[in-house]
Amino acid sequence: MRKNQRKVDQAKVRQRKLTSFRMNFLFFSIFVLFSMLIFRLGYLQIVKGEEYKRELERTEEIAVNTSVPRGRIFDRSGHLLVDNEPRNAITYTKTTSTTSEEMLKTAKKLAKLIEKPTTRITLGDKKDFWILLHPEEALEKVTKKELLALQNDESLTKKEVQQRITKLTRDRITDEELDSFTESELEVLAIYREMMSGYAYTPQIVKSEDVTDSEFATVSEQLSSLPGVNTTTDWERVKMSDSAILGTTTSPLEGIPKSDLDYFLARGYSRNDRVGKSYIEQYYEDLLKGQKTVVKNIKDRTGKVVETKTVREGEPGKDLMLTLDTELQSHLEKIVEDNLLKAKRMDGSQFLDRAFLVMMDPNTGEVLSMVGKRIVKDKDTGKLTVQDYTFGAFSTSYEVGSTVKLATMLTGYKYNAIRLGETKIDEPIFVGKQRKASLFNQNSRVAINDVEALGRSSNVYMFKIAMSIANYNYVKGGNLKIDFDAFTKMRDGYASFGLGTKTGIDLPGEVSGSSPEPNRKEPGKLLDLAIGQYDTYTPLQLAQYVSAVANGGYRIAPHVLKAVYEPSPDGKEFGALLEQKDPLVLNRIDNTEEEIERVKKGMYYTYYQPKGTAYNLFKGEEFDAAGKTGTAQAGYYEGDDRSLWGTQTVSVTHVGFAPYENPEIAYSVIVPHVSTYNNPPHPNNDIAQAAVKEYFALKKKRAEAEIFSTETPTIQPPVDEKAGAKKEN
Repeated sequence: MRKNQRKVDQAKVRQRKLTSFRMNFLFFSIFVLFSMLIFRLGYLQIVKGEEYKRELERTEEIAVNTSVPRGRIFDRSGHLLVDNEPRNAITYTKTTSTTSEEMLKTAKKLAKLIEKPTTRITLGDKKDFWILLHPEEALEKVTKKELLALQNDESLTKKEVQQRITKLTRDRITDEELDSFTESELEVLAIYREMMSGYAYTPQIVKSEDVTDSEFATVSEQLSSLPGVNTTTDWERVKMSDSAILGTTTSPLEGIPKSDLDYFLARGYSRNDRVGKSYIEQYYEDLLKGQKTVVKNIKDRTGKVVETKTVREGEPGKDLMLTLDTELQSHLEKIVEDNLLKAKRMDGSQFLDRAFLVMMDPNTGEVLSMVGKRIVKDKDTGKLTVQDYTFGAFSTSYEVGSTVKLATMLTGYKYNAIRLGETKIDEPIFVGKQRKASLFNQNSRVAINDVEALGRSSNVYMFKIAMSIANYNYVKGGNLKIDFDAFTKMRDGYASFGLGTKTGIDLPGEVSGSSPEPNRKEPGKLLDLAIGQYDTYTPLQLAQYVSAVANGGYRIAPHVLKAVYEPSPDGKEFGALLEQKDPLVLNRIDNTEEEIERVKKGMYYTYYQPKGTAYNLFKGEEFDAAGKTGTAQAGYYEGDDRSLWGTQTVSVTHVGFAPYENPEIAYSVIVPHVSTYNNPPHPNNDIAQAAVKEYFALKKKRAEAEIFSTETPTIQPPVDEKAGAKKEN
């Protein structure tokens, strides 16, 4: 009995242990499951909560392509150069769920309310529209046999199969079927194609040109029955100046240029956005473009937008104040144009077709005026007309002749090829059988120092500097055995002034000029380089170069932007100042103050000594100046008439600064191919003289009238109000 009792007791103990284990396991399992549940709930709420909330609400924040005005452009005294003109517009905005049938229905309604030109309809548009209007006939264009063959072709994806079917359908639409559209159907198509070209939630302009008040009012009254349609205000860019450097913008029809599509799309633009496509409008696109309205679309579970909330209102672009002086620019343009036409009437001027003038502040780099004029023959009348060619001042380059001698002299100082005040003999030199001489001294021997060499424009003095840099001792009639590293040394010296290198102007399209690779069989090209008859430079480079001399040796980047402002709150005063453009010093030339002052004295000699090449140019004026003239006899014609390319011409140039002691302006003039004669006219000097005198006359007039103050200028009307606004195409 006791034995059996022990067995029973042992069984009970085992049962209690098993029950206890099971209970513990059950509680542990419940604990683990609850822990996992709590962890999951925490994950869903904390980590994924916002995501699921957005999914539930189905909201979407997007930048809407609302038509915000671009920033306006003003000159340095507040005269308006580029404005925006408001105009009525009718837009359409589709959603991701909008069907073609819904758009077609809306287009038909809208066609009854507005007049829409059909000139932009393409053949492809007609084919797609015919398929939309005749779906059953379109299906019959591809036979069942052809359809099965395409579907059974394992080498094609489903997308490629559909593309083949669509192509076959479009190709088989007959001319008769395409000509079957009525005028009213074509008008519907013209509207429908504009609707289709837009992107979801991005307003697409259906009509913005010549929208009548009646059309605008009628559509506005019936918006409730025209889903997606809206009436709004669009903006047209209006230029108050002929200057090409203001640039142009694309139209809504053009949108983003294909060449820049990826760039702009990556920055939040839409394909039909207007963007700057040249010069200032292009360079300062980020400032001028304005800020799109950002909205939040709230959708239901089907994806239909049930509510739209504005997250951020759109803002106009920033206003730009340029360094340009419109009144001065207007006068200088007239000066250049008159002198260009006058020179064109002279003998030997068959290749003359352009002239340039750049005036800037040598201390800040502010471009006060940039003028380029070009003579063009009217194909219909044969008459000569003068067109704006301002951008040629930094996008074309020319041999500049003796104006480069300032840099030759300073480079000579740098390499110890000449000492301050050193006297050299100006005389005809003979390199092999080639004879080279200064224009003022064809036969004799004249002792001149460095100042006289610049003022009288001695070629021989510069030749001897170049030969010294090239480690060559001149021997009459001997072969020119030079160290060709001299080309690099001289070009590096020139580049430190801005010659042969980009100036850093805040405009696109600038060129560096040309620097031909020296041919070792032509060492004499080094001598040509020394007097500006080998490499080519732009008019703007010349202005930067002479500015570096005027300001004591600092190469400053020229710029046309002076300041950036918030949009005007009232159209009368500028908005808050956002940015003031500061001078950008690119480098300091490697010359001493004494060397630079010596060169300035040579430039002063040019104007005020009887033997100077521009003596009496500013005699009797209330200001004094310093300058350098140039004549390039190695300029070869490369104009529109290619049959005459290579004909030798003469170009004339001029650089200078004023006043002499505290320069306010630096200027450069280039008149390429002025003549085929060795003794050409000198419109370069006439242009420089008239331009500098005009600057100081205008300054005096303004001082007497107390026009300028240190306060922010107020917005002024265009200088030439009679010319009227000129709308961009």
